[in-house]
Amino acid sequence: MDTVPIVLNLLLVLFLVFLNGFFVAAEFALVKVRQTRLTQLVNEGNKRAMYAQKVTQKLDGYLSACQVGITLASLGLGWVGEPAIAHMIVEPLLGSTGLPDYAISAISFGIAFAIITFLHIVLGELAPKSLAIQKAEVTSLWVAAPLMFFYKLLYPAIWFLNGTANALMKRLGLEAISEHEAAHTEEEIRILVNQSHQSGHIDQTELALVEHVFDFSETLARETMIPRIDMICLYSTNTFEENLEIIRTQRHTRFPVADDDKDNIIGFVHATDFYLAALQDGHVELKSLLRPVLTVPETMEISTVLRLMQKKRSQLAIVIDEYGGTAGLVTMEDILEEIVGDIQDEFDEERPEIEKLENGLSVSGMLTLADLNDHLPFELESEDVDTIGGWLYSQLEEEIAVGATVEWEGHLFIVKQMDHHRVTRVLITPIKSDDAQATEEFMTVS
Repeated sequence: MDTVPIVLNLLLVLFLVFLNGFFVAAEFALVKVRQTRLTQLVNEGNKRAMYAQKVTQKLDGYLSACQVGITLASLGLGWVGEPAIAHMIVEPLLGSTGLPDYAISAISFGIAFAIITFLHIVLGELAPKSLAIQKAEVTSLWVAAPLMFFYKLLYPAIWFLNGTANALMKRLGLEAISEHEAAHTEEEIRILVNQSHQSGHIDQTELALVEHVFDFSETLARETMIPRIDMICLYSTNTFEENLEIIRTQRHTRFPVADDDKDNIIGFVHATDFYLAALQDGHVELKSLLRPVLTVPETMEISTVLRLMQKKRSQLAIVIDEYGGTAGLVTMEDILEEIVGDIQDEFDEERPEIEKLENGLSVSGMLTLADLNDHLPFELESEDVDTIGGWLYSQLEEEIAVGATVEWEGHLFIVKQMDHHRVTRVLITPIKSDDAQATEEFMTVS
């Protein structure tokens, strides 16, 4: 038996298995490799990264090339592999057994098919795929240049096959889609970020920032505004001394100016302008210092409000309700706090909106339901109100007073402080506060 043809055919089989594995590894590695990492390597002068980046920029075409390569290698393996193993190895070994020729042929075919299938699946598919997924960066750097050569070599065939497939899809009334879908939905990104946080790749602050960014576009002006009742205004009808006292005691940078009441805001005054005018003239004509103020509806998303404020170069805006009255005031700081959290300056002496206690939470009555839900093992929802204080009003049919309680989802909501008719502080505690497990679960969520 001549061993040369046998060796050559076996080498050809191994080469086709390797070729199949190469295209499988290239396909998975190029899909998984991070573009940002390739860009970093390119900036560092890595030539292989330059090839990989060029490939990923035309990923659909190169993925088609991988599919063509896998198909050709698989067909070649089936064509060469079975005869190489069955006729040149297995049949000669079985020839001395005395079995009939048809039996030897059948057994040889079965053994050859099993061996080729094993090599194709293990060495040509599973192992390269696992390698590419675990070492996507290294793999993509090594496969990029050969894949570019193969793509250019078979470009006419790849173009023809892609065009034929797309034409067939159109005939069926379907649109051709990208083989590589890089876009993710908001929910998918949230899941990915949470998984990264759980695995320790990002910290709690980074997780909160990402979640706040997604919530940002869904937050309305009325949910982040300073309500009308808390607005500090200057009045055109006030004396100079009265307005000066407001500016001195409140320590804000900008003040809205009302003509007679808060429904008639005529502009705003910068505290610096007021002080400079007072130092120069000893008296201030308030209307001479007015600057135009931006007005926005309470249903406008704060992402839109932010763009308007940037366009108008304004630091504050008056929020108008559906009847045209003043609902409140929103500042640039209020909007930024929706992303980065509370920003406290040297004059802020406000009590935290959320305080953790041994048996529950103490929260501001102006805390929005959306923010509160992040600290509860359940969700409070309402289409009519935005704050926990408003929610308590909607749940109680009687007049609210300090000590009023609402039972909800195994928890008590207790009004602890009020300012006239406004709820300013609420205690939330599990009803079974003596149940250690219930209390522990509540405090873990909060």
